[in-house]
Amino acid sequence: DLFSALERVEAQLRDVGTDMELVFVDDGSEDGSLQQLLRIKEKRPATKVVKLTRNFGVVNATKSGFKFVTGDCFAVLAADLQDPPELILQMVEKWKSGSMFTVCVRAKRSDPVKVKIFSRMYYWMIQRIVIRDFPRGGFDLFLLDSKMLPHFVSSSKATYTPLLAWWLGIKPEIIFYDRLERKHGTSRWTFKKKLVAFFDVILGFSTAPLRVGTAIGSLVAFVGLFYGLIVVVSALLGRVPVSGFATIVSLMSFLLGVIVAMLGLIGEYVARIFNEINKRPEVVIEKVY
Repeated sequence: DLFSALERVEAQLRDVGTDMELVFVDDGSEDGSLQQLLRIKEKRPATKVVKLTRNFGVVNATKSGFKFVTGDCFAVLAADLQDPPELILQMVEKWKSGSMFTVCVRAKRSDPVKVKIFSRMYYWMIQRIVIRDFPRGGFDLFLLDSKMLPHFVSSSKATYTPLLAWWLGIKPEIIFYDRLERKHGTSRWTFKKKLVAFFDVILGFSTAPLRVGTAIGSLVAFVGLFYGLIVVVSALLGRVPVSGFATIVSLMSFLLGVIVAMLGLIGEYVARIFNEINKRPEVVIEKVY
């Protein structure tokens, strides 16, 4: 179904004097996807198929595909057909009119309720913490001029691609569409992976969590200093009772909790620094067809 849709798009692009390059990335599939892709390549020899040794995640898989792009502009499309391939035609029209950056923003989405709730919370936090003018509905499908391609190829590990595209600062043309329901297969984009991606985005593009932690620590320190002054004054006036064990334990528990939480937050940043500077590759390409 995906290939049939892309063939229709390719025929329409040819009518306006544009060729289409197809680069498929098989991110460690175990459902026969590679065999289907090789059949597509038999029908369309110019197609490139990049097979990874295992599942490295959507971000790294996408970045591996960028390395094989040779066109004057490029777009990223998921294979589940929830983002209609026909949108590519509209994006190319915008590009030919001079737009270097076009995004397809979801106006509505045919997803389960819990997915919609998580999505709204996720993009609400993106707007509050990372980029204020990021589209409320979010986007995955976008088209950029090839001049921007080096920024993606050389970007840091686990960098969320749509957010990086918006962060580059190019004023985008926006196309609104309704995200379709997935008809085939089961998504491997689990809640756990979404949560990891969320932390990668927040910690990879913003220092706000550290600043919030610093603010909380400063507030606690101020309250503690104020409380300490009260204790000192009370002691000088002879008004300090022997009791107070519960207060001390409560304060210690709270302060230790804040310290441990801050250490964990700093550890997350340090882990990402370590992941960035080590020599481990982002993906391992087994074969390119």
